[in-house]
Amino acid sequence: MNIDINVAEIEKRGFLDVGIDPSLDLFHEIELLKKEKNAIILAHYYQEPDIQDIADYIGDSLGLAQKAEKTDADMIVFAGVHFMAETAKILNPSKKVVIPDLRAGCSLSDSCPPPLFKKFKEQYPDHLVISYINCSAGIKALSDIICTSSNAQKIVESLPKDQKIIFAPDKNLGAYINKVTGRNMVLWNGACMVHEIFSLEKITKLKVRHPNAKLISHPECEEPLLRISDFIGSTTQLLKYTKEDHSNEFIVATETGILHQMQKSSPHKTFIPAPPNNACACNDCPHMKLNTLEKIYLCMKYEQPEILMDEELRLAAKKPIDRMLELSAQFGLV
Repeated sequence: MNIDINVAEIEKRGFLDVGIDPSLDLFHEIELLKKEKNAIILAHYYQEPDIQDIADYIGDSLGLAQKAEKTDADMIVFAGVHFMAETAKILNPSKKVVIPDLRAGCSLSDSCPPPLFKKFKEQYPDHLVISYINCSAGIKALSDIICTSSNAQKIVESLPKDQKIIFAPDKNLGAYINKVTGRNMVLWNGACMVHEIFSLEKITKLKVRHPNAKLISHPECEEPLLRISDFIGSTTQLLKYTKEDHSNEFIVATETGILHQMQKSSPHKTFIPAPPNNACACNDCPHMKLNTLEKIYLCMKYEQPEILMDEELRLAAKKPIDRMLELSAQFGLV
């Protein structure tokens, strides 16, 4: 199958729209393309199961950033959302970074536009800026340190107690870190649509029906839900907890993609997605789920859509990421 690639059309659509022979074994073809192009597929835990199963590495934002920094692949195929692929490009300027669907954005990242945040930052000239990795390259460039949900608490605790801090863009994660560290960080008013959609009422009723189930939650969830949770942690920490805890039932308050790895790691245990407050009873991230196995194949075959970045912006955004990676190595978060 050979076609002429119209880059302008890809930019408009956000992905390569080409018919694929339904008899094609995509798992086999993707493995061939990995070898042919010396490519690595990095996938977030929130991707659909098929994508997780063909990925070379599956992880949360911290693990993906660390893997992107260390890879010797010529091409990085990022099965996640746009800010994650941007991070891979920031760390690997000489490598080709492609993403299955350019439209795979992030509601949390979108909630913090760089021009508005710049004005917000100017109100607090003596504050250091810690930004959650779920933000655009523009926000990273305005930050002093990047963090993830895995390392945010340790990064904040590593700073002097009298250090004034702005935390962006997630107000829920920031409030949680304030609570566990005793800090009083200034919070940008941003949030993740998936983690704010959970219904406390439905989860409370679910706990009554499953009295032995433990409620485990991502710190991007709202405080009332975190207050009744048995464990709070990043996606990697949640996965580890379900492996090591003796409970056999878990109500999981984060994006449903993580349940695939939980079930694979502990097939004898039961994992129940926390119910959201919507009619479809689903808590999938619509951006994460834009990526498909077909789009993975096409973006590898034609090496489009590609993540490109202004060098000045890349260098400015790289500094706070490098600081995070240095601190994470010090903390043993590898």
